[in-house]
Amino acid sequence: MTRKLGFVLLLLLICLIPAGASAADADIKLLDSSTEADFPNLLAFNVKAESTVPITRIRLRYEVDKEVYAPTFAEAWPEFQPAKNIRASWIWDMRKGMLPPGARVTYWWVIEDNTGNRLTTPKQNVTFDDTRYKWQKVSDQNINIYWYQGSRSFAGDLLKAAVDAKERLERDTGAILDEPVYIYIYANYSDLKSSIVAPDEWTGGAAYRGYNIISIGISTNNLNWGKKAVAHELGHLVTQQVTGSPYGAIKPLWLDEGLAMHAEGDQTEATRKELQMAVEDGRIATLRSLSSPFPASPEGAFYAYAQSQSVTEYLINNYSKEKINQLLVLLNDGYSVDDALIKIYGFDLSGLDDAWLRYMTAEPQATADPDKVTRQNALPLSLVLDDLNFSPAAYAATKGGG
Repeated sequence: MTRKLGFVLLLLLICLIPAGASAADADIKLLDSSTEADFPNLLAFNVKAESTVPITRIRLRYEVDKEVYAPTFAEAWPEFQPAKNIRASWIWDMRKGMLPPGARVTYWWVIEDNTGNRLTTPKQNVTFDDTRYKWQKVSDQNINIYWYQGSRSFAGDLLKAAVDAKERLERDTGAILDEPVYIYIYANYSDLKSSIVAPDEWTGGAAYRGYNIISIGISTNNLNWGKKAVAHELGHLVTQQVTGSPYGAIKPLWLDEGLAMHAEGDQTEATRKELQMAVEDGRIATLRSLSSPFPASPEGAFYAYAQSQSVTEYLINNYSKEKINQLLVLLNDGYSVDDALIKIYGFDLSGLDDAWLRYMTAEPQATADPDKVTRQNALPLSLVLDDLNFSPAAYAATKGGG
């Protein structure tokens, strides 16, 4: 009797289910998911799906492989007409948020129909490559160089400059490159600028912090400058990996650029002499003023870079590498520059300014009284910058994200 009653109840339940509404019949099926890139202008995401009932909602979710402080994803809503079989696209217009060459994106779709069924597609990956060129690659010690014009020896020299810069910073400051870095070498400024949606006229190279990507325009006949530029931009990414905490203080520009200049190599004698003359003549800025954007003129920029490198190397050479590493760590922990300096060195930013000034005026060729040297922000220069250890790409970096 019990078995017969159960059978009757089962028949009643089957009769109550509407035709065509079973879970199997109402499943949403993904027919296609793809991307199309028009570098550097846009990245298009395409999807095709079907269901036995109209599909009414589609969302694209995506994550960019970039340093973030909490798990997050973005969401886009492509436009489409509800139907049982749909096609939809969403276009990422890079004028509203540019991706550098080689940026990696993970994406997936969430698709729903009018009965409430939902399909979350598997995650897919796409790399926003500059496919206009046939890239080659050389790698060493977490550093990857991509280039398309010039010999393997040319790329090898640039790679060695980057490795040397990494090792110099690790030896002198304790800053370690933990994550891989990807460096794209464009054959000239014109090719580099064409890889940027809205380039500035002076753009020579940039370090995309958070992405660990660098792009620079280096011609094969400008290798010496190129090695300095690669080392400089790598220096920015190395220190960024040390001081990238969301709780960290903003790294003062003189320290950021000073370490990047040191990554190129020790300050040249010609630069030291020119800087010494500027100190004697009172044509130098305070470190506090160099904590914000550098002067826009080439002359002012030269002195700003030279002074930043000299102060940074003063800390490296007259104190231990452990101390400058502690300075970076405390900035990462949220200490102000003044508080970090006092805790480690016993003086604040003004005290460092005075100590460096006394160090500079103690040189044998100096004649100025350090207590009478005046400071200013207008920094004229009457010599050819290319004769000194000055990198145009480094200057461009302060104005263009590097």
